Amino acid sequence: MDIPSLEELMVRKLNDQDNCDPAINPLVTVFNVLHGKWKNQVLFEIISLKNARFGQLNRKIPKITNTMLSTTLRELENDGLIMRTQYNEIPLRVEYTITEKGKDLLPVYYEMYKWGIMHQKE
Repeated sequence: MDIPSLEELMVRKLNDQDNCDPAINPLVTVFNVLHGKWKNQVLFEIISLKNARFGQLNRKIPKITNTMLSTTLRELENDGLIMRTQYNEIPLRVEYTITEKGKDLLPVYYEMYKWGIMHQKE
């Protein structure tokens, strides 16, 4: 019995999925969603903090500008990876949390984290 190649396994998996187009590489979807200088770091910080506020994110990522943080948060929300909850209090309070779709990226971040540890000192 022949062992299928990685490419054959990927094609089989793609053909088994109702929501997947085998003519499009699924990594393109991942790259489009996570494209940008700050998206991954902002998303990772929201995951770490659980309920993140704008000021907390700004302190955790000191090199990001307020405008870029706002833009990145809006993009992550539009992509369905985070949820913005506004509390009508004085002063106004807004919190960002990870969505179920965003949680699906946790194994990916875990693998990236492991890779970073392995190659950090190179």
